[in-house]
Amino acid sequence: MRHFGHIPSEVRSGLFHREPVEFTADSPAPTLAVALGATLYSPATRPRLADAVRKQAARGVVSMVLCLEDSISDADVEAGEANLVREFRELADGPAAREPGADDRPADPGVPLLFIRVRDPRQITDLTTRLGDTVGLLSGFVLPKFTEARGSAFLEALTQAERIAGRRLYAMPVLESPELLHLETRAETLAGIAAITDKYRDRVLALRLGVTDFCSAYGLRRSPDMTAYDVKVVAHVIADVVNVLGRADGTGFTITGPVWEYFRPGERIFKPQLRRSPFLEGRAEDLRTSLIEHDMDGLLREIELDRANGLLGKTCIHPTHVVPVHALSVVSHEEWSDAQDILRPERDGGGVLRSAYTNKMNEVKPHRAWAERTLLRADAFGVAREDVGFVELLTAGLAG
Repeated sequence: MRHFGHIPSEVRSGLFHREPVEFTADSPAPTLAVALGATLYSPATRPRLADAVRKQAARGVVSMVLCLEDSISDADVEAGEANLVREFRELADGPAAREPGADDRPADPGVPLLFIRVRDPRQITDLTTRLGDTVGLLSGFVLPKFTEARGSAFLEALTQAERIAGRRLYAMPVLESPELLHLETRAETLAGIAAITDKYRDRVLALRLGVTDFCSAYGLRRSPDMTAYDVKVVAHVIADVVNVLGRADGTGFTITGPVWEYFRPGERIFKPQLRRSPFLEGRAEDLRTSLIEHDMDGLLREIELDRANGLLGKTCIHPTHVVPVHALSVVSHEEWSDAQDILRPERDGGGVLRSAYTNKMNEVKPHRAWAERTLLRADAFGVAREDVGFVELLTAGLAG
């Protein structure tokens, strides 16, 4: 699989200076952590789930979470487990779903990285056993309300599940507990999470933020005109999580951005956040209008703030969010040029240089970690051509 693999190769070559690289579920963990992109959630009880997974893969989704936790009722858990077992078999045995008119699209991308969000540790070993030989389609488990106390049992169960499956399975803990949110317990909780995730470092693929639960603790819900960073109690938690768990010194993890909840139009109170430039006349202006009507301008702003605050990728609950996340994850030609200059071997000793775009200072030692992360993102999402921006990437991705 690869990002933007759902668009025709001739279109892709016109967009990218360097195209995204291909990867598989067996690629190294650092590659997979960066490549998660927009991780699309789906209730495990969904009928014809296998068809839905294949359809989303054909639209450019490379990672999905099949949820047995908050997205379904307590009474539906057993049915959700049975549905997962049945639909994994369908994925393993059935033909790829093809949408009408899709004959000229790229070859079937197969199955995306699949994770199951469980409620308790028992489900990890139980489902691994019940999946049988179809467990080869599973990349791992999402662990809810993760703390050191709760996480130990989950991660031990994951270790047992690996022995049952005979293959590597990853954990993606969700940081969403009240202990992490509340100021008086946050430092201790973060220290505990850091300790347990370091102990199981080779099994922790990425950390996910449960901002909806953070808001719930205070009876809050942000509007589509607000990002998570406008809700200060949430923004402070994100900052502290990145401070402790997202460091670039080898101790940190990939931390993914929070979910964007909105996908239907509603009455707007504030002015649109999408300025007309870089949207030009014609089709791009139509795209801008469409994005505003569907409250996507707030999503685009939040994605940019995610990356500025050290987060990469995003939890998504609607397919329309996937392409914007991926389009804004592509490395610009300017970013790539700066990163390449900073990491040249002859500059190992440090120093300061003017960027090739002659608009900024690149200081080799302070910017090295940024440059290394940028090139990892370039491998996963590609480098845009010099004259290609996110509008062109959005347009191509949506047309896919």
